[in-house]
Amino acid sequence: MNRSTSVVILTALIATFLSTSPVTAAEKNKKIKKDSQTSSVLAQCKDTNAVGHSPMRLPVPSIKRPHVNKTITFKTNCGEIQIAADGVNAPLTVISMSYLANKGYFDNSPCHRITTSGIFVLQCGDPTASGSGGPAWQVPDENLPTGTGNIYPAGSVAMANSGANTNGSQFFIVYDDNSQLGPNYTLWGRVIKGLDIVKAVAALGSDNSNPAGGGVPNQAITIERASAR
Repeated sequence: MNRSTSVVILTALIATFLSTSPVTAAEKNKKIKKDSQTSSVLAQCKDTNAVGHSPMRLPVPSIKRPHVNKTITFKTNCGEIQIAADGVNAPLTVISMSYLANKGYFDNSPCHRITTSGIFVLQCGDPTASGSGGPAWQVPDENLPTGTGNIYPAGSVAMANSGANTNGSQFFIVYDDNSQLGPNYTLWGRVIKGLDIVKAVAALGSDNSNPAGGGVPNQAITIERASAR
């Protein structure tokens, strides 16, 4: 190697070093703390043998007034997730989801999809775990978000669908702000307990098996039992 070649290589190394932003102690501590919190949450996850299965065939729920808010609880193998369900602004959705929860429809159902790029959601509610299962009815869209920007803030709970007015049992929990989702999904609740569980599961990523993005969570998470009150 001649002297001029050595100078070029040294110059390139210096340029690379200068262009790399140093990680501050605060940033390192923040990452360590986040990793520690994730590990702590996941440590409570129990093994689950739940697999996709045929959904219960239930009659259409009756619609009763007055429309009221509910609390829907999903007990998972990683802990309890509670949702404040907006029965005033999304009454038909909350009636349907509460009915399914109390009938045992969601019990022993794996959450089948987690996404970690652009769209930050955990998707659950399909007993078949295929992304195509649902009850014998569909609920029209309600309480669609308006405005621009962060229309699904972290903690939002909305219905998954295959087009307008095709809401069944599948729902998603938004675990981080600024998910790049259009205003096409019924907002029916917000997480009041257990968002840390969803974030911890997301931190371990997916198997990337879904062509639309994401896939089955690397950390299996199953709805063991659901209830509404």
